[in-house]
Amino acid sequence: MRVPIRINCGRSAIDTALQKQQLRAGKLTDFVRAEALSLGFDLCRVTSADSIPLAPERLREFIGNGFHGTMGWMEETEERRASPKTLWGDVRSVVMFGLNYGPDEDPRDILTKPDKAAISVYARNRDYHDVIKGRLKEIATRFAARAGEDVKVFVDTAPVMEKPLAAAAGLGWQGKHTNLVSRTHGSWLFLGSMFTTAQLQLDEAERDHCGSCRACLDACPTNAFPEPYKIDARRCISYLTIEHKGPIPPEFRPMIGNRIYGCDDCLAACPWNKFAASASEMKLQAREDLKEPSIAFLLTLDDAAFRTFFSGSPVKRIGRNRFVRNVLIAAGNSGDSDFIAQCQTLARDSSAEVRAMAVWALSRLMDGKSFTTYAAARAPESDSNVLDEWRIAGV
Repeated sequence: MRVPIRINCGRSAIDTALQKQQLRAGKLTDFVRAEALSLGFDLCRVTSADSIPLAPERLREFIGNGFHGTMGWMEETEERRASPKTLWGDVRSVVMFGLNYGPDEDPRDILTKPDKAAISVYARNRDYHDVIKGRLKEIATRFAARAGEDVKVFVDTAPVMEKPLAAAAGLGWQGKHTNLVSRTHGSWLFLGSMFTTAQLQLDEAERDHCGSCRACLDACPTNAFPEPYKIDARRCISYLTIEHKGPIPPEFRPMIGNRIYGCDDCLAACPWNKFAASASEMKLQAREDLKEPSIAFLLTLDDAAFRTFFSGSPVKRIGRNRFVRNVLIAAGNSGDSDFIAQCQTLARDSSAEVRAMAVWALSRLMDGKSFTTYAAARAPESDSNVLDEWRIAGV
């Protein structure tokens, strides 16, 4: 008769311990959510450290297909990206945060203004890495003090599979354009994460609501989606204008139009964006001078002026030369002969990357006879990429 009594007592003790653990997990989860809302985050949900078992295989396929282009860091950090536990073995819960950055207007409207430059919505304000990480550190400090547990925060630059984790936590789902889509904020969410050794109350994953819609796929100017839910970064304008170094492949230049930093077309096409208007009052506000900057002005930027103008902006990270390369492509696509003089000046720039795109822009803006005459009087050139542009232009 003793055995059943001991078992029942053991179960009672276990049940009590579990109840206390669940109560503590619930209180800590409520605490972190309240902190998140107080600091301007629109969404805060929790998932477990082992909630994305399929992510490593999908990442391996992405890299194996070469879809990551020249982003070698993705291949170098593949193993660490596989799971939160690979990055930090002690993590038990992952808190995912979402901050709405939806624009007040359709960002594609600027594409009809060839004298203006289109900068991706996310880059029209302060660098979100700095803003979000600062807020996450505040939350982490208060949470660690309350919970007596270890925490680590990450924002994009660390090898964390943020989009799969956000989907597992229920912030949204990964749409056919591979970005996160939220039922309450559409395709406009910045993501951040907090890893912790604490056991928190877990949320359910969000199911896919894309259905038969393919608006994002059809919106892509360069056909960067080989199939739904897969992207070839090598064809993506965001990759080409931000990550890609050196000359952009000629076949993509006309498709870039006046997009000089990133591309919002697939995001802006998402029908779920109609719900994105319910933004927090603490949403990052776009700088007025970055909404529709003139191409003529941007072509004048030397390194010092570039750094000053884009101080605090994520645009600054690509450097002046790569940026002006992008602006020259926009100038070449504009059809506006008023840019010829500026392009001729930049054809003598100290940067070969800039000179190469200046040649391409001039070949598009000048008539055949004028371009041939200009080419005959050009300064000597030794850089292979610049010489290639002259050859492509037929002189």
